[in-house]
Amino acid sequence: MLANTPDFPLNGKKLYFASDFHLGAPDSETSKARERKIISWLDMIADDAAAIFLVGDIFDFWFEYKQVVPKGFIPFISKISQLRDRGIPILFFTGNHDLWMKDYFTEELGIPVYHHPIELVVEGLKILVGHGDGLGPGDHFYKLLKRVFTNPFAQWIFRWVHPDLGIKLAKAWSGHSRISNLEKNENHFLGDDEWLWQYCKEVESKFHHDLYIFGHRHLPLQLEVSPESTYFNLGEWVTQYTYLVYDGNEAKLVKFES
Repeated sequence: MLANTPDFPLNGKKLYFASDFHLGAPDSETSKARERKIISWLDMIADDAAAIFLVGDIFDFWFEYKQVVPKGFIPFISKISQLRDRGIPILFFTGNHDLWMKDYFTEELGIPVYHHPIELVVEGLKILVGHGDGLGPGDHFYKLLKRVFTNPFAQWIFRWVHPDLGIKLAKAWSGHSRISNLEKNENHFLGDDEWLWQYCKEVESKFHHDLYIFGHRHLPLQLEVSPESTYFNLGEWVTQYTYLVYDGNEAKLVKFES
């Protein structure tokens, strides 16, 4: 399922894309140091940002009860609130770690939350952007698991668990998932088996996009989809601190050096 946004003007400024901050992991001290680095990056780009895209797994875990959200992350949330007050559009995407986001950011901060990839047009350039989990061939177990996690009835049942217990259990599961990926050594280039790359090629065969921008893989990648289109993966901010900037002429991956 794709959502569409209207033509997105730059007005001489730039678009910024980043994903996989995993705020909250692996512990409070490490996460807060990463949070400070992210805030420094946001301060650096604020003056020339036409829009900022936060492309999923921004939090290592997030679940919105009807009246409760996870505590913490106040400096980060305050910073993006300040940027919105300055009139900078911020688009927030859910990933596999924070897919339970609902309307808190939209109602409190004026930040739209997208649960699926979106198509946008930037001065004639067509872009497809999303987190990337569950797309492409394979990974049938996760796709089944995601259907369970996003099922309204399953979420209704979980909301009846006291937040102290529910968030503790969910954080344990989130940590297990991250550790499991490291043990499987999944964060390496898969060549022609890169499933998000395959997904981009499949979409391109039906509908042209100039840029495909995804996260999730924890690998900064720039790969040709066709002679007229390119797939970028944004990498992550646990060890790499990479993001993508588009200035109206060129899209490129950059490493943030604080």
